[in-house]
Amino acid sequence: QVQLVESGGGLVQAGGSLNLSCVASGDIVKIDSMAWYRQAPGNGREFVARSAGAGSRLYADSVRGRFTIVADVWMKTAYLQMNNLKPDDTGVYYCHMNIYQWSTGSTDYWGQGTQVTVSS
Repeated sequence: QVQLVESGGGLVQAGGSLNLSCVASGDIVKIDSMAWYRQAPGNGREFVARSAGAGSRLYADSVRGRFTIVADVWMKTAYLQMNNLKPDDTGVYYCHMNIYQWSTGSTDYWGQGTQVTVSS
């Protein structure tokens, strides 16, 4: 099995910064993509950023220029560097990885989520 463990969330004032981390462990042959999603209270889960190898990075329009995703596949860790945070960035942030395993092939995994709260 595979487990994703996130850390780094917390409470920060608007304009501040936070760095999220997500470490994968378990039966992993290779990690094909790493991504971050978030869910604000009362809303559905929305895409934030994705890294899919060869330097390919995608960002939601709302975070482009403020957030940076870093994918360290050797260390099986995804990072989300968040700068100039805004109250609208508040929510639970989830790590997602597409992982190839010998037993199951390509499988999607999610972390348990970490709370980010930005005060105005």
